[in-house]
Amino acid sequence: MSFFSTKKSLSFIIIASVFCVISLTVFYNLLSVEKKLPIYNPADVNPRLVDASIKHIKKNHKIADFSLINQNGDTITNNNYKDKIYIADFFFTRCKTICIAMAYNMSELQEYYKNDDDIMFLSHSVTPVIDSVSVLKAYAIQKGVIDGKWNVTTGSKKHIYELARKSYFAVLDEGNGDEDDFIHTEQFVLVDKDRRIRGYYDGTEKKDMQKIIADIALLKEEYNHK
Repeated sequence: MSFFSTKKSLSFIIIASVFCVISLTVFYNLLSVEKKLPIYNPADVNPRLVDASIKHIKKNHKIADFSLINQNGDTITNNNYKDKIYIADFFFTRCKTICIAMAYNMSELQEYYKNDDDIMFLSHSVTPVIDSVSVLKAYAIQKGVIDGKWNVTTGSKKHIYELARKSYFAVLDEGNGDEDDFIHTEQFVLVDKDRRIRGYYDGTEKKDMQKIIADIALLKEEYNHK
């Protein structure tokens, strides 16, 4: 074999090797693209869960500003949840059915994340007139609520019901928050640091709690790469 043939062969081997390295790198990057949670907007959700005035919205939905009263009589607003990932739900203290499992599962999640300052919890009473501050306080003690971590709240019924239908899309569309209206839902809603909805879960199901933990890990990874 001549010198020039050897040189050509060597050049071919080098080019082929470089091509293989580049191809493998691209392939690896394609395989390792980070899985991201969906971002839910009104148009993405069951229409019966969304107020008619916003059903058409396809992007940029965020949880509205809110002002509620927690188990300690403190005013809790969206500012308390600024730059936090949180799980929201809707309950009432006298509930003897799904709320029992929901409260247990929420308390288990609270225990899991008790040392993680990024994660908080927010429960809204759907019977706020009955669930006064003193009632919520007794409930919070019974359920092991950690102050500053999990706010169990009351407030204006219309405000709470509007949050349920126009922000969280957590309940069906019957009623508008009038005195005789009553909503009840088992959903846990995962909200990110930008006040966007990233997941819905059955708050009565243990397997969904594992899904929440996995999804929060994904969400935290997403923020770590920003």
